Amino acid sequence: MLRGRLTINIISSELPGQPLEAGPRYRRCVEVMHLLRTLLDGEPVALDGEFYKINLTPPRITTESRRHLPMYFGGLSEEAREAAAEACDVYLMWPDTIGKVKATIDDLAARATRRARRLKFGYRVHVVVRESESLARSAAQRLLSRLDADLGNQIGKLSLDHQSTGVRPQAELRESSARDGYIEENLWAGIGRARSGCGAAIVGDPDQVLRKLNAYRALGIEALILSGYPHAKDCDLFARYVLPRLEHGPLEIGTQR
Repeated sequence: MLRGRLTINIISSELPGQPLEAGPRYRRCVEVMHLLRTLLDGEPVALDGEFYKINLTPPRITTESRRHLPMYFGGLSEEAREAAAEACDVYLMWPDTIGKVKATIDDLAARATRRARRLKFGYRVHVVVRESESLARSAAQRLLSRLDADLGNQIGKLSLDHQSTGVRPQAELRESSARDGYIEENLWAGIGRARSGCGAAIVGDPDQVLRKLNAYRALGIEALILSGYPHAKDCDLFARYVLPRLEHGPLEIGTQR
């Protein structure tokens, strides 16, 4: 494994047959992140928590860096924001307008500061990049060209998280977009018609995609988690048109509690 290439995405969800209200569910998640961080940092853990009562020495097998793997975590509810500020390394966001992304970063940074912590911020979004904007828009529309609207709606509702506080705004973005599905310049919500969760894509030519990514970076986004459809083809296009012009590498996580 290449150093720095493995991270953990923490998801605070109900366990099958074990329903739990949001407050205690996120408190349980904070305890899990504390346990993982302490043990993977090579330190003993003695936790007399609300959910876990554990006294353990560190495992003999550890990471190459001898530090915990970066923990990514997201959520827009009050409980999720407090859990993120308390325990994660990278607060991960789904697509939104530039203004709302900035507001979320400002809010989470302030919550972390009150705990003497500093969060890093990540952004999860799809990308459709082609040689020209018109080709990119056409490629985006082709993704939905054979989608039955009712079936797409059913697919979204099948997801266990489709009514969560974090997922609902993705549907609201789509509903508030223009008739062509664009929320703002080069941000297209049409892709969310056939899926739950991350429901928008950056669509444009190489210059436009790079400019949009750099706009997020200027707000404080340091981790970009990008994907496309079909995956292999669009990864190749992104690597050809955008990646050489984008400073990139493993995200460094500082020591903090």
